[in-house]
Parts: sequence; structure tokens; C-alpha cells
Amino acid sequence: MVIGSGIINLLIVESRSLKEKRGVLNRILKRTQNEFNISIAEIGQNDHWKRAQIGFSLVGNDRRYINGKIDHILKFIDRLHLAEVLNSKIEITNIPDSMDHFEYSEDKYNEL
Repeated sequence: MVIGSGIINLLIVESRSLKEKRGVLNRILKRTQNEFNISIAEIGQNDHWKRAQIGFSLVGNDRRYINGKIDHILKFIDRLHLAEVLNSKIEITNIPDSMDHFEYSEDKYNEL
């Protein structure tokens, strides 16, 4: 299993209040989530009306595919032109198939 995650710092230039920031941010989050079917949310800079920090994650079985999808996500958010991407940090983690040695026993759960 391959897990891709990232943090994106945004500058919302035209925002003059937290309400305006939330509106722009909601559009970015919803459009990105609908386009790529990923988990994405605001994770920082909550009280700053010009800045936002969003985090996202996705799971797959091929490292190149996950890396390519993350590149598309970053380009997509930038091309929305709703906020300026200041910087981003991504991480791709491989999780080995360690569940091969796991044995399931129904007896343990029948007592419940």
C-alpha cells in the first residue's frame, strides 16, 4: 500500500474577512475533492483571513501513480486561481504487506 499526503500553504489575496476566506476555501476543497476523490481539509491558519493551510491524503498501490496524482492535485489547485499557492510539502510512504501473517479467528469475536 502506498500513502500520499501533503500540506499546501495558500494566500487568499482578495479575502477581507474570515467569512470570505471560508467561501474561497470551501470552493477549493469541494472542487478538489470532487475531481480527485481524496481526503482534503483545512488544517491550519484558521484565524488568519488571508492565509490557509490545507492537508490532503490518498491511498493506492503504485508509487508512480500516487506521485503523478499528487502533481495533478497541486496543479489543479493552482489553476483554479482562487488562491496563490505559497508552498507545498508532500510525503509518499510505502506500507509493506505485513498483514500476510495475520490470522483471523472467529472464536475470539463470537463471545461478544
